[in-house]
Amino acid sequence: MATSVQEIKALFSQMFPSKEPQLFFSPGRINLIGEHIDYNDGFVLPAAVDKGIWFAVAENRTNTVNIYSADMREMLTIPLNQIEKITGWQNYLLGVIDQLQQHKYPIAGFDCVFGGNIPVGAGLSSSAAVECGLGFALNSIFKLNMTRAEIALTGQKAEHIFPGVQCGIMDQFANMMGEENHVLLLDTKTLAYETIPFQLSNHLLILINSKLHHSLAGGEYNIRRKQCEEGFKILQEHHPAAKTFRDISPQQVIACKQFLPGLIFNRCLFVTQEITRTKKAAWLLKEQQLKAFGSLMSEAHDGLSTLYNVSCPELDFLQKQALQYPQVLGSRMMGGGFGGCTLNLVEKEKAEAIISEITSAYEKQFGIHAEVYTVNISNGTHALL
Repeated sequence: MATSVQEIKALFSQMFPSKEPQLFFSPGRINLIGEHIDYNDGFVLPAAVDKGIWFAVAENRTNTVNIYSADMREMLTIPLNQIEKITGWQNYLLGVIDQLQQHKYPIAGFDCVFGGNIPVGAGLSSSAAVECGLGFALNSIFKLNMTRAEIALTGQKAEHIFPGVQCGIMDQFANMMGEENHVLLLDTKTLAYETIPFQLSNHLLILINSKLHHSLAGGEYNIRRKQCEEGFKILQEHHPAAKTFRDISPQQVIACKQFLPGLIFNRCLFVTQEITRTKKAAWLLKEQQLKAFGSLMSEAHDGLSTLYNVSCPELDFLQKQALQYPQVLGSRMMGGGFGGCTLNLVEKEKAEAIISEITSAYEKQFGIHAEVYTVNISNGTHALL
């Protein structure tokens, strides 16, 4: 795993000694609340963080792309006229190049070295960091004049087509639009967003990595999306004025329970409850009511575990352990699920001791040594001087 931009630049100099690259940083993201809502036209509350991926990129005046993954220690070399899906990490980059070509953007051959300190499969959206980081770099180098929103949408479409994950827009949008010490209240239907100050003085945002690595392309993510689509069609029959899930209340879902097959009912109830929670959470942050906000985080985990069924015993254990401490205001699984991290809002003074106790209990229970990351909210993808 790369640890600094200097390391990435040094690798580039070794592999492509005749060129001076441009340098970029593309962050991972956390989502404070609003999980699995971005593909259901709801509201989400993400933020870019200070862990991510560095890129060193330079035009090479050929028709060939050379991309080296410092973390995987693998090189991808491919002519621009032969871009197609292959198996592995390469798809997240090839999908971006394909989208740019499909939209007739004038890109040429380039050399690239990338790597970072964002753990893969931990729910911090390393995929969006790769997609948008490359898109931003190529936009800069080839002067494509794309907006940040267009780069985010390009990354999302690339992930749909090449890796085959039908993700919503949240990850790519947070990667592009993130602001230091602010979270984004994003309307995933219109892409309208509001920045909300989130400057912690007495608390920390701490991720505990279960060390279980999910693969969303494995099918469960896409299954949830189809279940939600099926459920909304049924709900729309009873509420024809509804255009999206935001037009349906949890009470209306409950009233339609007899028409919704068991799992479909659970999915729809979670989605409507989570949309409600996210709007309330944004208001609580504006009012600086952190304790009440933390309670909503914990409620969200319960819904993800029992209604949406995307948690796992390890994540449930970490969350329940955290909530034993009054200094933990909130805890929940984060990301697509089936592994990855819990996000914990913890009083700074007691954080180290509490997290140590939680991870010790986790290792005793599952035989897994969890990794811990304290994250700060940072700016979106940007060029480095």
